[in-house]
Amino acid sequence: MKIMPTLEGGLRMDIEDSSDWHLLIGITHDAVSCDKPLAERLGNLITEDEVADDWKEFVVPDLDEGFSTALNDVATAIASARLESGGGPGPLWITREDGFSWYSALNQARLALEEQYHFGPGEDTEPESLPPERRSPFLRSRFYCAIQSLLLDHVMG
Repeated sequence: MKIMPTLEGGLRMDIEDSSDWHLLIGITHDAVSCDKPLAERLGNLITEDEVADDWKEFVVPDLDEGFSTALNDVATAIASARLESGGGPGPLWITREDGFSWYSALNQARLALEEQYHFGPGEDTEPESLPPERRSPFLRSRFYCAIQSLLLDHVMG
């Protein structure tokens, strides 16, 4: 897969084979891989009695809706691009308008992977040193981070 900025302020991903499509589909799968949705996990962090109930009643549903919308937008974009390419090589475009949804979906996926595997910052982690069951999630998390960086630099900036 190759990813490059566009003149219009977006990103173009050139998908080279089916493994690239599976990697992209993994974004939404990873994002929902925890037992509880991210909005609920965040809501559970608010423990102060005066605000916890209001937070769960008023904030968590809006967060959940926003998170779900972003995941749906990304899943739809991937499915459409994959269908257009017949599941083979082809482009996937991320426009300025799509940037926030992509950033959110990638962030949700990274947070879920971190919650499950506790990688930490990862700057000093050598993927080869990880057991196979942790290596793939670690590499996906780093890949998602790289796309987020590209989004910040070229789409959302």
